[in-house]
Amino acid sequence: MSAKILIIDDDETLCERLVDYFTQFGLELIVANTPSDGREKLSNESPDLLLLDVMLPETDGFSLCKEIRAQSALPIIMLTARGELTDKVLGLEIGADDYLAKPFEPRELVARIQVLLRRNVTANTDVDVWRFEDLDIYSKHHKAVLDGEEIKLTGMEFRLLVLLAASPGKVFNRDELLNELKGIDADVYSRSIDILMSRLRQKLGDNPQQVRFIKTLRNVGYTFVAKRK
Repeated sequence: MSAKILIIDDDETLCERLVDYFTQFGLELIVANTPSDGREKLSNESPDLLLLDVMLPETDGFSLCKEIRAQSALPIIMLTARGELTDKVLGLEIGADDYLAKPFEPRELVARIQVLLRRNVTANTDVDVWRFEDLDIYSKHHKAVLDGEEIKLTGMEFRLLVLLAASPGKVFNRDELLNELKGIDADVYSRSIDILMSRLRQKLGDNPQQVRFIKTLRNVGYTFVAKRK
């Protein structure tokens, strides 16, 4: 199998159907029907991506996503029968990389999984490390080191950082960011791009009074201002 996927979902019928379907695409699906079982398999199986249902026994998917995200940059796709925009935005705010409402077509889910798995192979992967003042970005290892300490970034946060840092001084508007950060609902993501950017800048120690890395150009877009070493 080329990739290992963990699903935490109490819909046993759905999980069984997806196990068989995923094998056609070289994906091994590991099933957990409760959060407690999911935590154990997350630790023991080391999956490449997590599918996480919102409505779960024991605890809800949002709380579990937040818990996992505090410890790992594992790509997360949230699944739910609740398709309200507020739920989608909340999922992205707490660190999910994508959000798919039930019922869904299994092929669409596979396509989104493939996009997120490919996303780790970023542009300019021939460059192993980009060094800026106080910040090193290891593109091949999905790692960023700020002031000598590694910072924890979600998959989408790291993808955004790489996108900006690959072209210092270039101004990106929202449409360009949406076009590059594929694999997520554009309508939802357009409403949360500022939240994602704010979260990334906070982790980088940026603020309006002291911009170190990412500058906001009002009504225009964003630009990476750090100088390369």
